[in-house]
Amino acid sequence: MPTITPEKRLFLKERELGALLEITQAINLDPTEAALYKIFQFTLLGQLNIRRLVLYVKEEGQWQCMVSFGAGLSDFRKLTLPAIILEKCTSTPCPLSSFGDLGPEWQHLETVIPVVQNGDVLAYVFIGNVHEDYANEEATKFLQTLSNILIGAIENRRLARQRVANAAMRKEIEIAQEVQTMLFPRKLPNDAHVAVHASYVPHTAVGGDYYDVVDLDANRFLFCVADVSGKGVAASLLMSNFQAGLRTLLRQQADIGTVAQELNNLIFRNAGGDKFITVFFGLYDRSTRELQYVNAGHNDPLLISDGGPIQLLKEGTIMLGVMDELPMLKVGRVQVPPRTMLFSYTDGLTEVFDAEQNEFGEEGVLRVLRHNRYAPLATVHQELLREIEAYNLHGTRFADDVTILSCRFK
Repeated sequence: MPTITPEKRLFLKERELGALLEITQAINLDPTEAALYKIFQFTLLGQLNIRRLVLYVKEEGQWQCMVSFGAGLSDFRKLTLPAIILEKCTSTPCPLSSFGDLGPEWQHLETVIPVVQNGDVLAYVFIGNVHEDYANEEATKFLQTLSNILIGAIENRRLARQRVANAAMRKEIEIAQEVQTMLFPRKLPNDAHVAVHASYVPHTAVGGDYYDVVDLDANRFLFCVADVSGKGVAASLLMSNFQAGLRTLLRQQADIGTVAQELNNLIFRNAGGDKFITVFFGLYDRSTRELQYVNAGHNDPLLISDGGPIQLLKEGTIMLGVMDELPMLKVGRVQVPPRTMLFSYTDGLTEVFDAEQNEFGEEGVLRVLRHNRYAPLATVHQELLREIEAYNLHGTRFADDVTILSCRFK
């Protein structure tokens, strides 16, 4: 290569400064990433006289060709980055000839420059047919610096977008948590006839379980335990629709079968059959000691009388929201003797596994209930939660929400 005169060196430095100025001005104007790639391309062509350029950038773990220009080049957007380059060229520029025969598509390119930030390669710049003025190590280093500035700016934009998205998601979760908290009843019945206690342990920040207790008049109250398919904000919104529909129907003094049918229609219209809710409705009359109930695809609640056999409350129908009309809906009725406990829950309580993948299951629940049959309901719940924590392979990290609602009929 001919010796570069001081005048020539000054001229080249001026062009490098011009390229640097173009890139930094473009970044300060805050254009789109696609525009930045275009500016990078035209800057290298116009200021540095680089006639062939290919730029690969790692996007969400995948290498993608973002820039490809120059005479005779293939469509690099359809070409996979060679594994040998990923393996061997990780810090300093490398001549492509050092990697052997990469195929005819790569023959017009001469040098690959890795763009490294914090020890990770974020991009590869391939150049070819470089003007002799820039075919030296110093010019290559400058190109590496310029590429670092560009990729750094694009990475900063990506991180900023991610921060905005994360902030928006956190806000959505906060709103959903507030909505979910407002859905739960503030006060549960505890009088001379009945005591009710509930426990809720969410799996994620916003769970898909729900329970409610609504006084209908001086003698009757309705209670329910529900589990919506899915989790997060969407599940919380569907559950809020469910609660609003339930309260509206109860104000209209609808019977429990109508409540189930109308809520099914509501969920089917809102979710289009993509989501469903399993739910147990119970309606208890203190004056007659009759419990009416509908089990819509939910775990069977346990009715444990004083000295009698345990009853599983199975009567009802399928889960809500799957079909526009509930098939074979049947309202169950049972007389509740004194000193009876009704235990209802969601499947997060039973679907807990130990190291051998044995399920805690209904048998585990029954074992704890037998040992704590006459304990206060709060104690019964505490013992169950303690038992499943001890049984669970992952301790307090349950695979699903855990909801328990118990009634003790005096």
